[in-house]
Amino acid sequence: MAKGYWIGRVDVTDLDAYKAYVTANAEAFRAYGARFLVRGGTFECVEGAARARNVVIEFDSYEQALACYRSDAYAHAKSLRERGAVADLIVIEGYDGPQP
Repeated sequence: MAKGYWIGRVDVTDLDAYKAYVTANAEAFRAYGARFLVRGGTFECVEGAARARNVVIEFDSYEQALACYRSDAYAHAKSLRERGAVADLIVIEGYDGPQP
C-alpha cells in the first residue's frame, strides 16, 4: 500500500499564532501516525514560486493522511494556523511502482 503525504508551503505572518498551531497540531499528528520528513530547513527554489517554509509529512496511507486533515483535532489546529500563516497544502498518495 502506498503511503500518504502532506506537502505544505508556508509563509508565517504571526510567529506567536504559528507557534500555537504547531503545539495544537501535535495531537492530530500523533493520533494519525504522522512523521515529519521535511520541517523547514534550507532550500533553494530552482523553478517556480516558493514560500518561506516547507513541510513534508508522511502517513502510513493516503487515507490516513486525509483522515488527519479532516479530523476535529486538526480543524482546531488549522484555525490557529490561519491566524498566523498563509499556506498551500496538498494531500497526495505516494508512488509505489517500479523505479528507473
